[in-house]
Amino acid sequence: MTVISETPKLVTVFGGSGYVGRHVVRALAKRGYRVRVACRRPELAHHLQPLGNVGQIQAVQANVRVRWSIDRAVEGADHVINLVGILHESGRQKFSDIQTQGARAIAEAATAAKAGFTQISALGPHSESASGYARSKVEGEAAVQAAAKRAVIFRPSIIFGPEDQFYNRFANMARFMPLLPLIGGGKTLMQPVFVGDVAEAVARSVDGKVKPGVYELGGPEVMSFRDCMQEILRVTGRKRPLISVPWWLAELKASFLGLLPNPVLTTDQVAQLKDDSIVSLEAEKQGRTLAGLGIQPQSSAVIVPTYLWRFRAAGQFSPKTLS
Repeated sequence: MTVISETPKLVTVFGGSGYVGRHVVRALAKRGYRVRVACRRPELAHHLQPLGNVGQIQAVQANVRVRWSIDRAVEGADHVINLVGILHESGRQKFSDIQTQGARAIAEAATAAKAGFTQISALGPHSESASGYARSKVEGEAAVQAAAKRAVIFRPSIIFGPEDQFYNRFANMARFMPLLPLIGGGKTLMQPVFVGDVAEAVARSVDGKVKPGVYELGGPEVMSFRDCMQEILRVTGRKRPLISVPWWLAELKASFLGLLPNPVLTTDQVAQLKDDSIVSLEAEKQGRTLAGLGIQPQSSAVIVPTYLWRFRAAGQFSPKTLS
């Protein structure tokens, strides 16, 4: 008697070639899923191939501003994940087009294909935020909930990990700058969450272990922006004064820096820092957190030193012993 094995689920991951995407793809591949990575430039997604078996991970071309490419990427999928997001606007890449209209289009395509849907949003943004990024995330959530009634939406705080654009950026700045700026006095609160924990939460939603709704993902510690800068200096063994920069001055500097092709800081990012990014008490009570999903969140104090060592004066050979 011949036993026919069941074909593994096909999961389409929009934005799978990015920072968070590679960790999500790895978590899905480990579970045996077939993964279709939808991205604008598939030729730049070859780094994902070693994360799975031969033929398990396939990159296809798709642009969230082009609806027919979305439909093509979703065709035949059992589950769809949207990780697409931009930190600043450039050219035709606008917040509303990518994070609102794009999210709506992907959710509609997933619903039409009768596939499950998972959306990555952000923790902290609200409808009255001064940040265009934040408002587009809120509007994107509303669009997704209207298009896919049983969608799972994750709102992570600042995501840290080996390729992050937060700890790595400021650790690099500490190598060349005589000081580190504390925008708005460094009082903004955040709850840094490990990228591996976010990826595990997303993978569990594909497993069917996460009920539809909105979840807030944060790490075990609530930290201020100042706390994060102090952690970076401690880990890298560098001594730099932390100088408070008032909002108006930060916005003035960002207005010039934002003109660069790949800006270090934009006025919209300054506006984002005015909003705290921490898990709400309501989410904790309802169990809509990492702990509620059965995931023990990793601490930045444990993970960050494993990749920021390269910013020490002597790299891995630094004689400094971390406390």
